[in-house]
Amino acid sequence: MSPPDSPIAAVSQRVERFLRAQRDIVAELGSEARAFVESGAEAATGGKRFRARFCVAGWRAVVTANGSPDTTPPDSVVSAAAALEVFHAAALVHDDIIDSSDTRRGRPAAHRAWEARHRHAAWAGDAASFGRSAAVLLGDLLVAWSDDLFEEGLASGADSERAAAARVEYARMRREVTIGQFLDVAEESAHVAAPGSEHAERALRIASLKSARYSVQHPLLLGATLAGAASHQYDSLSRFGHPIGLAFQLRDDVLGVFGDSAVTGKPVGDDLREGKRTLLVAYTRAELGRGTKRVFDELIGEPDLTPEQVGFLQQTMVDTGALARVEDHIAAWADEADRALRGADLGNGAVGELRDLARAATVRSS
Repeated sequence: MSPPDSPIAAVSQRVERFLRAQRDIVAELGSEARAFVESGAEAATGGKRFRARFCVAGWRAVVTANGSPDTTPPDSVVSAAAALEVFHAAALVHDDIIDSSDTRRGRPAAHRAWEARHRHAAWAGDAASFGRSAAVLLGDLLVAWSDDLFEEGLASGADSERAAAARVEYARMRREVTIGQFLDVAEESAHVAAPGSEHAERALRIASLKSARYSVQHPLLLGATLAGAASHQYDSLSRFGHPIGLAFQLRDDVLGVFGDSAVTGKPVGDDLREGKRTLLVAYTRAELGRGTKRVFDELIGEPDLTPEQVGFLQQTMVDTGALARVEDHIAAWADEADRALRGADLGNGAVGELRDLARAATVRSS
């Protein structure tokens, strides 16, 4: 079996090759166009490549179970995995605008970078407004790039039936994550009109659409589809992917409150300042008395939280048992996913890789 990281190196190389072509396309279009494409290239570079890893692992789990001795993914799979990463870059650019985030992966968020470029160049108009507009368009460009990459891969020799099924899978992922992102934004306002007893359920619905399916389940199923998965193989990977995806998002939620900024690249307590209505918040509120809940609610979503206020919110989440409950969910979903792999008609080596990926997704510090 090929080392697990070698296909991911191929994915990164595929992204880099695509980005070089995009730079060439705009070479004669002026400095602003070149800078715009360069900022897209920066957004699409780096990261943990989780989605690409799950895509390749889903493909390998099927082809090895079906008797193929070759575990080197074809260009259709490499390009699909690369497309997922570029689409993810688009989602992050848009997410940072929505959340008014200042940083991403330890660097200025795209809208902040374009705001700074506007100021440095002494251009006319409002720098902040320009930065947001440029970043919206940058995210749109990255979405277009992801489509281009995906279609280039399918055109390189993918079976026509598998290509058609892969398009359906990819389209479903894009729809669901967009709806999930909207629900996440809406919940920051809509939660006041929903009974407190429904907050946890609503938070989980957002986690499922915004992250669980998008980050793990759909990438797995996309790779499996390109491998020609039988229905029972597809089902096994689906039952593995969704709980791991939920655990992945809950780990993100914990890191968004308790993470080390030196590791996450985001300020401590950023999710608290953004007012994210996560399961962690729902469980905390459920255990608070009226007075403390009022103080808690006043602080959640306050953009200028002091370190002391962040510390108060963190300690409240610990004292109410909310953090422990979320950690229990993460462990339970990891166990559920592992059970889905037992006896599944999937390649043995690939199952081991899936288990390693599950640990990496759920036991992490960034």
